[in-house]
Amino acid sequence: MSGGAPAPAPGTGTGAPPGRIPVGLSSSCAYPEATTAAFEIAGRLGYDGVEIMVWTDPVSQDPRALAQLAEHYGVPVLAIHAPTLLLTQRTWGRDPWGKVERSCEMAAGLGASTVVVHPPFRWQREYAASFVAGVRRVEERTGVVLAVENMFPWRARGREVVAYSPGWDPTHLGYEHLTLDISHAATSGLDSLELARAFGDRLAHLHLCDGSGSFKDEHLVPGRGSQPCAEVLRLLAERRWGGTVVLEVNTRRARDRAEREGDLAEALAHAREHLAVVA
Repeated sequence: MSGGAPAPAPGTGTGAPPGRIPVGLSSSCAYPEATTAAFEIAGRLGYDGVEIMVWTDPVSQDPRALAQLAEHYGVPVLAIHAPTLLLTQRTWGRDPWGKVERSCEMAAGLGASTVVVHPPFRWQREYAASFVAGVRRVEERTGVVLAVENMFPWRARGREVVAYSPGWDPTHLGYEHLTLDISHAATSGLDSLELARAFGDRLAHLHLCDGSGSFKDEHLVPGRGSQPCAEVLRLLAERRWGGTVVLEVNTRRARDRAEREGDLAEALAHAREHLAVVA
């Protein structure tokens, strides 16, 4: 890439001591609470930062508000998740490249080096046709890593539906940087450790969670599903990996804040245990 990552803005940075792989908290983990709650929870539990899921919450779309929260709670923004989900199709307008560009601008302003993006939906034909080359062009121009996430096949009435283009599995496509989502691997019927190895040096970002292999995208606390979460983390530690681990766990069924924080504390302990630097 040309340029390089921008200098961190005040109150941002990796948040982790030198030599330790940073572990962040996705703001989606606080849902149905708002983005502000993610900063509060991350700070209280000792996460190294947050990944901002840009969605309908106005705070998630406001770089100035996010910078103020990062400074107030002492929790840096490590990554931005672009609004490329089905439920955020109208967030920041309808132009998909406009969403990607704006996400990169936000990341640069907040000192976050990575933007997570989903592949286009099949019906976004023009966007999909130029997506692989377009991702590369945006990376080269902005110096921000665009890490394309592995998705999964949609299923209806026992049949697979082609929902993503050029495909839900980025392994053999020409992206420079990839995000591995362990829950998506489980929903796809794939082994996340094998995917991590297949991604190789292109693996730039990890969404740490778990899944049981259900057709439903579960985002379980690591260790509560059937995926080799611990083994993936140990592989990254052995590689002296330079990316960021972000917990992306579904806590919507938590009865209250205490139960939600209990799940997220357990997830953080799991990550730190298995990311311990290998001698």
